[in-house]
Amino acid sequence: MTAATGQGAGVAPRPGQDLVPHTVPAPVFRALARARGGATAVDLLRSGQLSKRMLMMRALRQAAHGHPEESAAQAAYRRLVELNRRDRVAWREVMLHPYLDEGLTRSLTSLERGLPTDLRWLEQLAADPGRRAWHRVDAVSDGMTLELRLADRGPFREAHGHELTEPLTAGQAQEWTRTLRAAWAVLVRRHPWHAQTIAAGLTTVVPLRPEPDGTEVSSAARRAFGAVAASLPEDPVLLALTLVHEFLHVQLGALLDLLPLHGPPTEARYHAPWRPDPRPAGALLQGTYAHLGVTDFWRAELASGTGGERARREYDTWREHTDAAAGTLLDCGELLPAGERFVTELREAVRRRPGPAGALRGRADLVDGLRDGGSGPETPSSCTPP
Repeated sequence: MTAATGQGAGVAPRPGQDLVPHTVPAPVFRALARARGGATAVDLLRSGQLSKRMLMMRALRQAAHGHPEESAAQAAYRRLVELNRRDRVAWREVMLHPYLDEGLTRSLTSLERGLPTDLRWLEQLAADPGRRAWHRVDAVSDGMTLELRLADRGPFREAHGHELTEPLTAGQAQEWTRTLRAAWAVLVRRHPWHAQTIAAGLTTVVPLRPEPDGTEVSSAARRAFGAVAASLPEDPVLLALTLVHEFLHVQLGALLDLLPLHGPPTEARYHAPWRPDPRPAGALLQGTYAHLGVTDFWRAELASGTGGERARREYDTWREHTDAAAGTLLDCGELLPAGERFVTELREAVRRRPGPAGALRGRADLVDGLRDGGSGPETPSSCTPP
């Protein structure tokens, strides 16, 4: 699978077809860099994920040859091919299960090292995406719909790196539903660009436990397209912020699967204004992109007149931090040409979205004010920076 910033967009082929190259059209690339990709960008990234996962399934079938796991791998592959012929929608549901990538990666790694691997999870997933056990959340605001599932059980969710909750009780699921619906209303009414993107691409929320001291945490796993994990804050505005911030991580990870933006990891480390420890270039890029969203979020809160002094303080802080980190990336020498273009666009988005002088008059003004704007935040108390 290849990708380039050119014209045309790849379409995921059916199993048995030759895999097609995926391209990232220049306007979509620019919009992604500015956190304005919307449903068009999500569709392109999803197409890339389908091709990637098909390649991984083929690789697993080949890697399992001659191993005890061969029959299970072959059976799962055949079941997916048959499902694709019989029910294309159900096939996509399986292939886009957020933790299929993580599970295949672990299984391939074990086989390549000559270690035993249990593929029963894959057989079960091929027969049933497993989402029937997850709580479903439907949120509607001003005619825009968000459909999610709360993944409070199932393998590979520990990839998010934080303590998972126990399976939710009915009362806990209702609390999550209420807060998610309130957060969705915040996004639709004050952050329309991010609402469009999240509605198109976010399918799964994994409930996490907060830190022992009560600090809220959140995470996007590199191999979990479509999912974010978070503890449940009391304030739906902070949950809206978390969804914006973490889904930008998801988008950037999927873009990196199509188009490398930086070279191989090096020993060099760089200052991240939001962390005490220096970061590799790749991690700094992830953090900078997500904090474009942080900056954008607080700008919109300030513009709408709802955020008060906190919105002004957060906006000023994250705008300065994100601009400084973008400059560090452009000076580090580790970005590839596409990465330099990406970060240049990112920094332009930060700089060309000036802080509003006062509240906007209404939602139409807010949409116009954000048309060339940025992304959403995390505060030190609500998210764990990458």
